[in-house]
Amino acid sequence: MAWFVLVLSGVLEAVWATALGRSDGLTRPVPAVTFVVALGLSMTGLGYAMRTLPVGTSYAVWVGVGSVLTIVVAAATGAESISVAKALLLAGLVGCIVGLKLVH
Repeated sequence: MAWFVLVLSGVLEAVWATALGRSDGLTRPVPAVTFVVALGLSMTGLGYAMRTLPVGTSYAVWVGVGSVLTIVVAAATGAESISVAKALLLAGLVGCIVGLKLVH
């Protein structure tokens, strides 16, 4: 259960990071509220996962999932370009996240 919550918290990290970027310095209400809610839920889930999983592993997985998804969303919406090199590096990051789960 902790792993499921951790990955879900990583997804919420991508939500709050994207919302923060779209909030125009927290001046746009909908993205700003989305940011605050997703941030709170993401941190709560991370804290829950850290009760049973190692802190370093939890944090690395949380940041990794959030980073990869944030870049994927930005690329899908045209806010950020994607290259073969960037895609390979993201694939490597995903591989490292899976590796952390496997060695746990």
